[in-house]
Formats: sequence, structure tokens, C-alpha cells
Amino acid sequence: MNSSRPYLVRALYEWIVDNDCTPHMLVNAEFPSVQVPQGFANDGQIVLNVSPAAVRHLHMDNDAVSFEGRFGGVPHTLYVPVAAILGIYARENGQGMVFELETPLDGEEEFEPDDDLPPPDDEPPRPSGRPSLKVVK
Repeated sequence: MNSSRPYLVRALYEWIVDNDCTPHMLVNAEFPSVQVPQGFANDGQIVLNVSPAAVRHLHMDNDAVSFEGRFGGVPHTLYVPVAAILGIYARENGQGMVFELETPLDGEEEFEPDDDLPPPDDEPPRPSGRPSLKVVK
């Protein structure tokens, strides 16, 4: 089954813009194939303003998000694989979605559980409370 992440990113982007808010994406700047200005990343992450007024040639598909943007007045072409997107939210109210960190597979086959093994006994605790994002400037 295809990942739901690219569909959710596109839907949330459209919803945020339709509500006259500013969509921001939180990106793992150290994920393979990510092309963002590294001087603007903080702790391996970067927050990108992807509003229609801030970017040009925005393209979102099931593999990546790409666009042209300015950082410090200098134009850059950005490329963000969907797996590197950690969240998308409205700057004005923080509404949006946070995604789990994905690790690159490096060409490995997808993991298929062995049906002969019993399910694990220890399930990690589910997070409680409402998730929140901290915008790093």
C-alpha cells in the first residue's frame, strides 16, 4: 500500500491556504536527497514557508515537494522527498499534522514480518496529550 504522507501533505497544504493561513513545512534537512540551504537548518531541521506568496513553481507529488524560494534574498531551488517532511502546519494557529520520523531504506527491501513469529508482548506506550510544534527561527 502507498504511503498516506504525500496525500496528507497535499490535502493539508490546500486546507491551510484555503483558510488564508501560511503553510509551513518542518523538514529533516539531513535526510538523503534533501536539497535545502544548509546554512538555515537548525539541529538538522528546517522550517520552510511554502505559501504561494513565498515560493515559485511549487510541485507536490507522491515522491517529493520541490519549489524555488529565497533565503536571505538569494534564490534557491529546493527538493524535499516526502519521507523527509516531519510536519505541515499553519503558522498563524499551529493547526496541521506531525509525521513520524522515517529512516531511509538505502535500496533495502521492505520489511515483511514473519507470520510464524508471535506478536511482540511489549507495545510502546501511546503518546498522550495534543502534539505541538515548536517553530525554530
